[in-house]
Amino acid sequence: MKELNPIIHSQLRLSILSILMSVEEADFMYLKQRTEATMGNLSVQITKLEEAGYITVEKTFQQKRPRTVCRMTDLGRKEFIDYVEVLKGYVAPYLNEEHQNENPGTQNVSSSLGDMIPC
Repeated sequence: MKELNPIIHSQLRLSILSILMSVEEADFMYLKQRTEATMGNLSVQITKLEEAGYITVEKTFQQKRPRTVCRMTDLGRKEFIDYVEVLKGYVAPYLNEEHQNENPGTQNVSSSLGDMIPC
């Protein structure tokens, strides 16, 4: 199975990209409010996403106040969609009808691991 993209897999970066997938653009303060991240951590994660080419960052002034606006790039959209598809591959077996009645997150692994675990 394909690995989850480590750039996107960070909780805060995943949150930022999820927000940007649903809007044309978002300014720094909006992202800070929605993610409840600190300014420093949000800034670092935005920079990582920008360096990866997943978002663009535009810094301007609005009424003499700095304003940072983030937008998803085409590469960012593609990578996010790919990430979601890989994630679906991991969870799909537990979402089908066969597992609807089982306890979520549990699996009987004793039969498949029995030969590998020394007693």
